[in-house]
Amino acid sequence: MSHVSAEQQALAAKAISLLDLTSLNDDDNQHSIRTLCEQAVVTDTQGTPHSVAALCIYPRFVPFARQQLDQLGFYQVRLATVANFPHGQSDIDIAVKETRACIAYGADEVDLVFPYQAFLDGEEKVAASLIAACKSECNNKAQLKVILETGELKSSTAITKASELAILAGADFIKTSTGKVAVNATPQSAELMLQAIAAQPRAVGFKPAGGIKNLDDVQTYFKLVTDTVGEERLTPGYFRFGASSLLTSLKNILQGSDTQPDSEGY
Repeated sequence: MSHVSAEQQALAAKAISLLDLTSLNDDDNQHSIRTLCEQAVVTDTQGTPHSVAALCIYPRFVPFARQQLDQLGFYQVRLATVANFPHGQSDIDIAVKETRACIAYGADEVDLVFPYQAFLDGEEKVAASLIAACKSECNNKAQLKVILETGELKSSTAITKASELAILAGADFIKTSTGKVAVNATPQSAELMLQAIAAQPRAVGFKPAGGIKNLDDVQTYFKLVTDTVGEERLTPGYFRFGASSLLTSLKNILQGSDTQPDSEGY
């Protein structure tokens, strides 16, 4: 076991507070969701509890997860879920109905997949209308986090344009990825999205998701946020990590070991 510095532990604690602990697997069930809920608060070597920002799970598990979190006394943990997921279809009516269902289930946040294929095909109005309609459905009941799927948008021009479009259409957050495609969050796509956020008069949140595994990755994204929109945005209201494998690494650091997992995945 290697020595962990106080600075590393402080960074790990901050990252945990910004984490959307995620399970979006085809084989999710009540047992796996209960286990996820139990992981939502991590205790450090001093016995201090550190809570993740939210759990991100499929809509049908939201009521069960809320019940489990409340039973554990983890009232502060928010619940995020997904709509138009994972393929980002362009049917506005279906996306709105899914968003409505997410809210009916009790979600605090809706991570909506941007209709990236329609956007790439030149249907920008459809993409903007879909986001605006889902934002209207969320109203003040839930935050809308729009997943751009930057790995599919590919070009810097498309990523910038999609970021601007999503923000103008009402996104509260823009998020890199679903975690379901070959290329997820990268520092390059993150920087483009953050520059688009910085250029807006309205404060919009940012969420890198997928492939973020250790404290080095955390520091990379913290620096990008600090350099573009300012360190004051490193709060749960404006920044989240979408990850599941990251928690193990951060937990090890908080508990005095710097063992870093190699696990791939979301």
